[in-house]
Amino acid sequence: MKYKILGRTGVSVSNLCMGTMSFGGPADKNESAALYRACREAGVNFFDCANVYNNGESEKILGELIREERDEVIITSKYTFRTSPGVNGIGSSRFNAVREVEKSLGRLKTDRIDLYFVHSFDPSTAIEETIRALDDLVRAGKILYLGVSNWAAWQIMKALGVAERYGWSRISCIQPMYNLVKRQAEVEIFPMALSENLGVITFSPLAGGLLARRHGLDGVPQTGRFAEMPRYQDRYKGKEIHQAAEAFITLAESRGIKPATLGVAWIMSHPAVTAPIIGARNLDQLKDSLAAAEFSPDPEILAMAGRLFASPPPATDRSEETLEGLSLRG
Repeated sequence: MKYKILGRTGVSVSNLCMGTMSFGGPADKNESAALYRACREAGVNFFDCANVYNNGESEKILGELIREERDEVIITSKYTFRTSPGVNGIGSSRFNAVREVEKSLGRLKTDRIDLYFVHSFDPSTAIEETIRALDDLVRAGKILYLGVSNWAAWQIMKALGVAERYGWSRISCIQPMYNLVKRQAEVEIFPMALSENLGVITFSPLAGGLLARRHGLDGVPQTGRFAEMPRYQDRYKGKEIHQAAEAFITLAESRGIKPATLGVAWIMSHPAVTAPIIGARNLDQLKDSLAAAEFSPDPEILAMAGRLFASPPPATDRSEETLEGLSLRG
C-alpha cells in the first residue's frame, strides 16, 4: 500500500479508501469485521462513512471496529441528506451540522471525526452559514478537517473564497463521483483540485458493479446495487454504456486482469486523485479492488480502457485555441 498526503493537511492516507456503505446493510457485523480486517491487513488506514448509511448502523459498526486502534485510522462522515421526517430533518444548516455531528460522534464512539463532509450542495442554505458552522465545530475539536461531496467546481471555489475572506477553516478534501463511465470531474473539478491542492477521494469506482462483472445481454443484473437501487439503472442507462462496459471487461480479461482491479487502477492513475473509495459486500468482491493497490498497469492498457468510454466535453467551447496555438508567449 502506498500513502499520500491529503491535500494540505499533512495527514498521510492510504491510496485506497474503504467505503462502509455496506456495513450494517448487505454486510452484517461479522462480514463488516472481515472486510475491515482485510483492509487493515492490506495497509488501508482510510475509511469513509456517512450518517445516512443504513440509518446510522454503518457508523455504529465502524465505531466498534476502530475502537482499539482509533489513532491509527482516518475516518470520515457526512451530513446533509434527510435523517428525520421533520421539516428541518434535512439540509446543510448550522442547525443540522451541530445535531448530526453529535449523533455521529455517539454512534462512532469517538471524540472527533477526522474528515467531515457536506454530503451534497444545499441551495437553501448560504455557503457562509455552512462553512462558519463547520469552522465552529473544528474550533471545538469535534471535527478536524472539512470536505464537500457532490459539489460543482464553482461551489467549491466559492466556499474556498468565503473561508479565505473570513479566516474560517478551509475545505481540505472533495468527494466527486468518478469512474470510466462518469468522467465529468475531469473537466473542472480535477484541475481545480490540483490548483488548490485539495485532497480528492472519488466514489463509485466500478459504476455500481457495472465495470466489475458481466451483466448479460440486457445489461441489468439481477443482484447487487443495480437490482436493488433503481437510481443506478437510471445513472448508467443506455446501450452504448453497457456495450462499452462489456468491451472493458473483455479487455481486462484478455490481459489476465480482474476488471475491478483495472477499473480502480485506472482511477488511481489520475494525478488529482488521492484515493478511490472502494466498496464491497463480501471478501470476494473486496479482494479484486484491494489488488489495485499493488497493481502497476501498463500505460497502454489504461489508455485503451479510457478510449472505450466517452470523454466529457471541455470546459470551454474554444477548445481548439490552446496556449501554443494562440502564441501568447511568442
